[in-house]
Amino acid sequence: MEIQEFGTVRQFPVGLSMETRMHSCQRLNQILADTQILYSLYKKHHWLMRGPTFYQLHLLLDKHAEEQLELVDKLAERVQTLGGVAVGDPRHVAEITVIKRPPDGVEEVPAMLSRLLEAHEMILVAAHDAAATADEKGDDGTNDLLVSDIIRTGELQAWFLAEHLVDTPLIHA
Repeated sequence: MEIQEFGTVRQFPVGLSMETRMHSCQRLNQILADTQILYSLYKKHHWLMRGPTFYQLHLLLDKHAEEQLELVDKLAERVQTLGGVAVGDPRHVAEITVIKRPPDGVEEVPAMLSRLLEAHEMILVAAHDAAATADEKGDDGTNDLLVSDIIRTGELQAWFLAEHLVDTPLIHA
């Protein structure tokens, strides 16, 4: 028996209006779903990594996955703090994510890295917009989480991935 439906917020004494908390929970749940998918993509690509940079990328992708998993928890806890219901069931996550499903098999390394970069950018665009709206509505906690954690981590991880896709010419000594 459900005691609170997904998409609702209950009253919590956090100094924010019901409308503000509802809006933040909706935005956070979308970013939460997409972040859970990004975490899963990182783990998949970590397992399937190949080629001359296997070791470095294997370790990097696992490190990024762990950092994304921490963000998943922070996002879910923020939704709960606002009186909402965090999206947690993988089947529900799959229904609401905007990140495209990858092929079930193995892709070339540049394709895997590009897929991760695309997912990062989708989350970053949503996080920038949600942070600005949270700021306008006075939801400093949500704004801080999005800027200090989601955006800063996402930008740093995207930089590390993008640098692996830079063409490096061969040098003949």
